[in-house]
Parts: sequence; C-alpha cells; structure tokens
Amino acid sequence: MVYFEKPGRENTSACLEVVKQAIKESGYRHLIVATTGGDTGLLFSEAFKSSKINLVVVTHSAGFKEPNTFEMPDDIREKIKANGAGIYTGTMLTHSIETAFAAKFSGSYPTLIIAQSLRRFGEGPKVCCEIAMMATDAGLIPEEEEVLAVAGTGRGADTVMVIKSAASKRFLDLRVLEILAKPRV
Repeated sequence: MVYFEKPGRENTSACLEVVKQAIKESGYRHLIVATTGGDTGLLFSEAFKSSKINLVVVTHSAGFKEPNTFEMPDDIREKIKANGAGIYTGTMLTHSIETAFAAKFSGSYPTLIIAQSLRRFGEGPKVCCEIAMMATDAGLIPEEEEVLAVAGTGRGADTVMVIKSAASKRFLDLRVLEILAKPRV
C-alpha cells in the first residue's frame, strides 16, 4: 500500500503508477476514475488508450455547482472519448435529493450518514465507492466484478482501491477488497 503525506492532486501521477502496476500484476479489466474538470480523466484515458482496459470516467452531474452548467469542458470530454474511455455524468449517490432535505429541514438522512461514515477513511475512498456503484448502475461495468477505482480529495487523484462492484440497489453487496493508495490524513 502507498500512503501519501497529504491529500490532493500532487498524488495523481503516483496513483496512475499504482494502477498500472495493479493491472500488470493482477490483470484487472475495469477502471473507474473520478474527474471534475477532466484533467484526471484525460490523464488516465491517455495512459490506457491503447489497452484493453474498460475505462469509465465519472463526472459530477450537470448543475452540480450552479444551474445549467457542466464542470468538464466539451473539448476535454471529446478528448477522453477519442481515447476510448466511457464517460458517465450523473448524480452522486450520497449527494442527492436527501441533501436538499437536509439543507432545508436540518435532518439526518441515510445517504448522508453513509457518506460521512465512508469519509472516516477519507474523501477519496468515499468517492471510489460512489463511482463504482454509479458506473455499475449505468451498465458501464459489470456487477460483482473486481474493479479498480481512483478518486481524490478536491482535484486530482490520491486514492486507489480494488472494489467488488455492486449496483446502488445492492449497496450492501459492495466490497472494498484492497486499498492500494490513500492519504494518511
């Protein structure tokens, strides 16, 4: 396992190397990468464009920051697709309708509790679990498969995990099998 001194984008290249090594040693066929503005997704799509890896890049939903906007520019989206990667843009499972109710009514709701529980391992591990379910829900990766998931804290990547994929409807079947890299804080 690789530990980083602090979270953030400065760990992205090291995470890419961890993923390459894991694929070489274990033969993983599916890779899911979280990206916001597209830089991380583009880096990984370029690294695996001539491989047989099923790469799925997961972005924030439309309107995540403000109404009627996408955080990933169209030119980056097209480059990622041209490299052979799939892109999924949709609602984060732990940041959905319940977030609106919590903000309005100051309550605690199950998905928010799940999100906060997963954050005990760090922001990246929480996002790795989310994107594995999101890509499975979209049919972009098969269910019950060992997949690599890459995410980070803010921008870039700082976490790599091996996850047994599950659809969100079967959240309790999702398994974190290994944490290959993450920040210590």
